[in-house]
Amino acid sequence: MQKISVTYKLPEEGLRLLRRYDLKVNAEDRFLSKPELIDFAYNADALITLLSDQIDREVIERLENLKVIANYAVGFNNIDIVAAKERGVVVTNTPGVLTEATADLTMALILATTRRLVEGDRFVRRGLFDGWKPELLLGVSLKDRVLGIIGLGRIGKAVVQRAKAFGMKVVYHNRMPASKKEEKALSVEYKSLEDLLKLSDVVSVHVPLTKETRHLIGSSRLKLMKPTGVLINTSRGAVIDEQALIQFLRERRIFAAGLDVFENEPEIPYALRELDNVVLLPHLGSATRETRMEMALMVARNVIAVLNGKRPPNRVV
Repeated sequence: MQKISVTYKLPEEGLRLLRRYDLKVNAEDRFLSKPELIDFAYNADALITLLSDQIDREVIERLENLKVIANYAVGFNNIDIVAAKERGVVVTNTPGVLTEATADLTMALILATTRRLVEGDRFVRRGLFDGWKPELLLGVSLKDRVLGIIGLGRIGKAVVQRAKAFGMKVVYHNRMPASKKEEKALSVEYKSLEDLLKLSDVVSVHVPLTKETRHLIGSSRLKLMKPTGVLINTSRGAVIDEQALIQFLRERRIFAAGLDVFENEPEIPYALRELDNVVLLPHLGSATRETRMEMALMVARNVIAVLNGKRPPNRVV
């Protein structure tokens, strides 16, 4: 019987489809170290992984029976794609399904930072609220403000639609500009990255992590943002130079930041956690019951297809 190893428990809807196989699920509420993962998945035909699982060349080469790595995420920067391809191991992901949930969360971070919602919550919990005051925790309105979208993919476009409902104007930067027809339909305008940072009141990042995008937003580009600017990241933590961002937030050289991802996740520097002008979330982009269930189903279908000798619906390599 073909063996499937799952590094962390997924929603039952997906696991149910896999129970006809020899299914092994990590039942502990913790992530596996590399040696543990190799031992856990020994002899596995299929490996279902999280973004936190670093599946490098050593792991791939040690798992000699492996036919497919099914990542429970749209991203796959945690997997050595070159090594997988060399070994003939199929890699799959879960694209598309988390677009709406991540766009919703992005908008939530925009509202939380511009209206200082988390600061207000803490203020009340500390017993400091003694009545309405004209200038208590003033934020900024979104109407007629400029939103800069870096990465006009599925999630970026979904954020555009939500921002328009709040009356925001939208500019974008993308590796390849959209067609004039699409720009008109979305009511967006292309800008160079530098011009986008200068113009935008809120900057929202939606790019994959690659060699080219690592530290895409560093000190030299943060300098271009307005002192009243807000930076939002729901893509990958290392796209932003975290140490540079900490410095800019600490010195109030930008107004605020909203982060759902971190450079060395799950490690978050104390220097970032102690700041009151940043909203920090534990990677909740796709965290709705509906989205996580559908991701589990997609992962299961990808694995089943490969084990049955068919092309999986969401093949990366």
